[in-house]
Amino acid sequence: MSSSSNTRNPLGEQNFLLRKPNWENLDRFIPNRAALDLDYAHYMVRGGRKGSENLEAASTPYQKLLTETFNMNRARIFTFKNKPPTPVEAIPRRLLSPPLHKAKSTKPSRRVPQGPERTMDAPGIVDNFYSNLLDWSSSNILAIALGNSVYLWNPSDHSIVELVTIDDEDGPVTSISWALDGQHIAVGLDNSWVQLWDSVSVRLIRTLTGGHHGRVGSLAWNKRILTTGGMDGRIINNDVRVRSHIVGTYKGHEAEICGLKWSPSGQHLASGGNDNVLFIWDRSTASSNSPRQWLQRLEDHTAAVKALAWCPFQENLLASGGGELDRCIKLWNTQTGSCLSSVDTGSQVCGLLWNNYERELLSCHGFSKNELILWKYPSMVRMAELTGHTSRVLFMTQSPDGCTVATAAADETVRTWNVFGIPGVSKPARKENPLPFAHLYTIR
Repeated sequence: MSSSSNTRNPLGEQNFLLRKPNWENLDRFIPNRAALDLDYAHYMVRGGRKGSENLEAASTPYQKLLTETFNMNRARIFTFKNKPPTPVEAIPRRLLSPPLHKAKSTKPSRRVPQGPERTMDAPGIVDNFYSNLLDWSSSNILAIALGNSVYLWNPSDHSIVELVTIDDEDGPVTSISWALDGQHIAVGLDNSWVQLWDSVSVRLIRTLTGGHHGRVGSLAWNKRILTTGGMDGRIINNDVRVRSHIVGTYKGHEAEICGLKWSPSGQHLASGGNDNVLFIWDRSTASSNSPRQWLQRLEDHTAAVKALAWCPFQENLLASGGGELDRCIKLWNTQTGSCLSSVDTGSQVCGLLWNNYERELLSCHGFSKNELILWKYPSMVRMAELTGHTSRVLFMTQSPDGCTVATAAADETVRTWNVFGIPGVSKPARKENPLPFAHLYTIR
């Protein structure tokens, strides 16, 4: 027998073949004595053999009568008194083969474009990890700060408007953030001031002073409240409708505030600092004099925490990213303070954005990969790596329809990526909140 015929796969799937009933495949007979007609068999063996001595007797009337009596006209010697058992049906093939399940209908795989849709020059952009210089409004206007100036780009007609240029003694611009109405924008400055501008009339509305003692690198809107984070480690809630705009402060960070993000419900605020600490605050505790205002103090990161993103489809889920010495993306249950998962990205994490339509998370990176990575949630498996920038990707923001992402890097370019878009499927526009500046004319 050949060696190939002896090869078998231990514990492998066996091939089941239909076999005929046993009685059709036997090559020898093992009698059952209890079922044999031994008298007749004995006669046939001893006296029923054909021979010359029996030829004469076989023709006599006695022989004929004996034949009829013992049924000697049968051709078979061995016979059974009992009838053979009823054949058992072979096992139907449908019972041996595994059931065939209909394949579940799955959505067609989404192709993520590997290159940017558009690349634009951004000369003079400040290469500063602690700043936030890019934001996309709900009215589809992209704002970017380049040195002392803020420019507005309209993707619809590709027009560019210079909103403001700050004097050298007050600049450069260190942060920008659109209000929810898509018309007003906050501009944080290196001199600790925050300006409010009307982008339609290109007019300065007011300047917020007296809150910070250093540059304002982080801004976050919560309806009528503008939250500011400074180099002094202070977090301040400003009500832009009233003269005394400071309505609450959060105390806990011991270094510069790198990132601020309000939750979708507006109830909780996440803040990251250069002290490597992530805080979760409740909106109601901003005016509290309690020595412990925070809901959670999370110290798992080992570098500055700038990148923050609240999950749009799961309440109390927050993603955070650490700086160059940390390089990790961590997912948090902000209610319990537990770290759900942590993944080492291999590079400084500068920004995070959730996909509003799929369970995906996008990160942008600085030293040393200078790339964008699309992650599948919750497995945190890499779905795509997008390259193109030649220096660290410091800033990232999302279009109002949720499909396109804009990034700005130290290579002095702004690039747009259709990373969240599904070809051929239009995305519904998100509903906007009421205008936070409905009574803006009352500001004095």
